[in-house]
Amino acid sequence: MASSSHYRSDDSDDFEDDDFEDALDESFNAIFEQKFEEAYEEIIERLATAKKKKKKKAYIEREREQGQIRLWNDYFSEDAIYPPHIFRRRFRMNKTLFMRIVDRLSEEVPYFQQRRNATGRLGLTALQKCTAAIRMMAYGCAADAADEYLRIGESTAILCLENFTSSIIELFGDQYLRRPTPEDLQHLLDVGESRGFPGMIGSINCMHWEWKNCPIAWKGQYTRGAGKPTIVLEAVASYDLWIWHAFFGPPGTLNDINVLDRSPVFDDILQGRAPKVRYSVNGHNYKLPYYLTDGIYPIWVTFIQSINLPQSEKEQKFAKVQESIRKDVERAFGVLQARFAIIKNPALIWDKEKIGKIMRASIILHNMIVENERGNRSLYDISGFQQPDGSRSSHVDMEYSRDMSTNINNMIGIRNEVRDQQIHKRLKDDLVEHIWNTIPA
Repeated sequence: MASSSHYRSDDSDDFEDDDFEDALDESFNAIFEQKFEEAYEEIIERLATAKKKKKKKAYIEREREQGQIRLWNDYFSEDAIYPPHIFRRRFRMNKTLFMRIVDRLSEEVPYFQQRRNATGRLGLTALQKCTAAIRMMAYGCAADAADEYLRIGESTAILCLENFTSSIIELFGDQYLRRPTPEDLQHLLDVGESRGFPGMIGSINCMHWEWKNCPIAWKGQYTRGAGKPTIVLEAVASYDLWIWHAFFGPPGTLNDINVLDRSPVFDDILQGRAPKVRYSVNGHNYKLPYYLTDGIYPIWVTFIQSINLPQSEKEQKFAKVQESIRKDVERAFGVLQARFAIIKNPALIWDKEKIGKIMRASIILHNMIVENERGNRSLYDISGFQQPDGSRSSHVDMEYSRDMSTNINNMIGIRNEVRDQQIHKRLKDDLVEHIWNTIPA
C-alpha cells in the first residue's frame, strides 16, 4: 500500500512539470511572435520611407537639335567657321575622309541612322555620334566632356564610342588591317632595297598600354615588377608608318619574345601560304623576307638586329643605318598615340574586349589617315625598280592566292628554315657588305 501511494505522488509531480513547460513555451512563443512582428513592421516602414525619399533621375532637356546646328555651322557648312587645318587638328583627319566614314556608317549601321522617337521627334544625327566618338578617341577625355557642345549625355557618348569602334572594325578592317598582298610586298621590297636593305619589309616591336581599371584578380598577371598593369601591342610598320600587323591582348608581364611565341605574325609562312619571295644580297640568293628588330628578338632568318659594340667601320655604318630605319615602328607608335590620346592615357574601361576594339579601330583609322594624306606621293623614289628592265633584285610571285591549301607537311621544314642561325649570319654579313658598298657615307 505504501509503495503504491508513493508511485501516485511521483506521477502528479510529472504532470505539474509538463504543465509548467507548456506554459513556458507558450509564453516564449507569444513574446517571440510579438517581437518578430514589431521588427517586421519597422523594416517595412523604413523601406517605405526610403522609397519615398528616393528621387527619380531628373530628365535634362539638352536641345540636341541646337547641338547639330552648331556642329554643322562650325565645321560642315559651305562657309564653316573653322578652316580645314583646325578641322584636321580636332578630328585627326581631313573632312573628306571623316565624311566618308560618317556616310558609310549611316548607310550600313542602324545605330548611326537618325530616327524619330514615339513623339515624332528626331534623335541624334550620325555627325553628332561620330564626332562624340572621335573626340573621346582623339583627346582621351571623359564621356561627358562634349555634352555642352554636342548635347550628348554620358551614357549615350559611351554607346557612341562602342558602336563606332565595332563598326570601324567591321566595315574597314579587311581593307585597312589586311595582310600584305603580292603587290604590297613588291612595293615594300622595292622601298627596302632603295634604303639599303634588300628583302626588308618593315620593322617589328611591342608597346604597352596601361590598364588603369584592371580587375584586382588579374593585376598580378598584367603587372611587371612594381609597375602598373598593361596590355601589350605587337606591330609591324613600314616606312610610311602604315601598320601591317597588329597583335593586341597579351598581359604586360610578357616581354617581346613571349609575345612572339603567341603571335600569328609568321603563321602564313609556317603554313606555306605566304607569297613566294626571292631576292639576292651580295651575290647570294634568299627566299624569306625579314624585319628589322632590336636586340631582344631571337636570331632567326626573318629578323635582322643591329650590332652591339661595332668595331670596324663597316659594322659601325651598318649599325647606324639599321637603327635609323628600325625607328619606323617606334615612329608609328608615337604617331598613333599622338593621334588618339585614348591609347596614350591609361585605359579606363573594365572590359578587355572593348579595350581591344578601341585599339584595333584606332589602328584602322591610323592607316586610313596615312592612305588619305599620302595619296600618290612616296618618301622614296622607286621608279627605277618599276621599269621592265629595272634593277630590282627582289621579286614576288604574283600568282599567289589566299585560297591555296595549307601545306601542313612542310611546316616543320619551314620552321627549321626560319630559325636557321647559319643562314641568318650569312644574310647579316651580306647586308653589312651591301650597305658598305652602296650607301654613301
